Amino acid sequence: MTRFQQDYPTQAMPISTLTSATLSLSSKNTKTTTTPYSSTAKATSPITYTLYYGTFIHTPRLSELEINFNTLVGVNTFGEIDFIYKNFESNNGPQSPVEFFKSQYNPTSNISSLEAIEFVDNSRDLTKFFFPGFIDTHIHASQFPNIGIGLDTPLLDWLTTYTFAVELKFGVPLDSTDDLEKKIEIAKLVYSKIIDRTLSNGTTCASYFTTIDPETTNLFADLLLQHGQRGFVGKVCMDHNKSYPTYEESLSECEESMQKIISHCQMVNPPGETLVKPIVTPRFAPLCSKEMLRYLGRLSNEQDLPIQTHISENKQEIELVKQLFPESESYSQVYNKYKLLNLRTILAHAIHLSQKECDLVAGQKCSISHCPTSNSFISSGEAPVRKYLYEDKINVSLGTDVSGGFDTSILQIVKHAILVSHHLSMKDTKDVQQSNENCKLSISDGLFMSTLGGAKAVGLKDTVGTFAVGKRFDAQLIDLGVPNSNTDVFNWQLPFDGGADEDQTRRQKVLNLLGKWVFSGDDRNCVKVWCNGRLVIDKEA
Repeated sequence: MTRFQQDYPTQAMPISTLTSATLSLSSKNTKTTTTPYSSTAKATSPITYTLYYGTFIHTPRLSELEINFNTLVGVNTFGEIDFIYKNFESNNGPQSPVEFFKSQYNPTSNISSLEAIEFVDNSRDLTKFFFPGFIDTHIHASQFPNIGIGLDTPLLDWLTTYTFAVELKFGVPLDSTDDLEKKIEIAKLVYSKIIDRTLSNGTTCASYFTTIDPETTNLFADLLLQHGQRGFVGKVCMDHNKSYPTYEESLSECEESMQKIISHCQMVNPPGETLVKPIVTPRFAPLCSKEMLRYLGRLSNEQDLPIQTHISENKQEIELVKQLFPESESYSQVYNKYKLLNLRTILAHAIHLSQKECDLVAGQKCSISHCPTSNSFISSGEAPVRKYLYEDKINVSLGTDVSGGFDTSILQIVKHAILVSHHLSMKDTKDVQQSNENCKLSISDGLFMSTLGGAKAVGLKDTVGTFAVGKRFDAQLIDLGVPNSNTDVFNWQLPFDGGADEDQTRRQKVLNLLGKWVFSGDDRNCVKVWCNGRLVIDKEA
């Protein structure tokens, strides 16, 4: 490589602090509160040109795991990957990465001073590697307090017994100023906690469900920017909740709320960046009138907004859909009728799809969010994910599905996705219509779904999910040797460079370390997290 590949915006867009956004909270006692988050948001902090050096691992394609040793990556002041130089030591001898960069410096880099460049060097620590940030494509932020509650309760009973009650805390009837303040206090506490918890687990982007309440949903968007996480903000839409009538909205209320949220997200994003974005969120077909589904499909198409919802999570749910929508051939056809199936659609669960539904989902280029911990916790079923990926050619991503899911870590979801696939492989082949071995997901499959599969699902495949020139630097630094870690790595298991290990042996040792990470690692191994080139988590500080 004789010069750096560079990819810059044609016009520099400066990073500046956000103006304080005003959050209007209406009640019988009208009150306006100004959010304190914008002016100190991590999402608006300036980015220093940084060189990252070490082992980089990612999954550029399904079934392909790429390991790049001694790799130098430059990230510019827009948070974009400026260049990637693999096997740096082999090609440059004693010259240091910083010296090399300075000798190759191109003025179009827009760096005010070469002395201001930061250098993050992990090349000598064999238990460390860079990995793309995780993408959680299905998570209910408001349900975070209920993690671990409701074991063995079927889906529909679980919703009415546990879920709607906790979500209602974010949208209590506004009969007094005390109610208003209580709502905001609860939302701030819970939402701040779950964003911090997901970031600490390496999740740099997530597609969130909030509640039907627009004010606390807008607050959630502000909190995402405060913490520096990329996110899709989904106000739950439902106007037909007969099982819990105190928790629903009218169609007109939904329309008004959606416009508030769309406008708010547009207002609070940093100049030149889109870190938070609204996502159209019909909870699921049984809780939405046909008029609401029609409105949401039209809204998504008119404003080019992504869509997230649930589908075929539970057999009782599927029967309910048949009763409520007898004119539709299947659950999938209900969404398709109302223009809710397209390239921008994320379908959570999708456990019990017929082959015709698989063909429809694939044909409409929708993505599935596989949520294995939730599906196990409330006994919904085991999705044949490998079939979806390799036979039906459907893009599959991963979701924690808090609080049906009991963990905020996508790493744990990777592990459970693999284990669920192994359980499928032990069943009679007639149950899954394929040979036993073909049910099993590999570590590479799981890691693909957690990164690039997720990026495809949220419409960001050209922005995040892998390490590539022009993409944003959403990444995590993994350290399997961190003190008090649950992972144990012995000296003979380390991938030494040079004569100690041939390339193939070295690669196999890294694959073994990845197995240790997936099956025994946790948040302690995720020591640094970057989102859009900004360091948002640093456990080594």
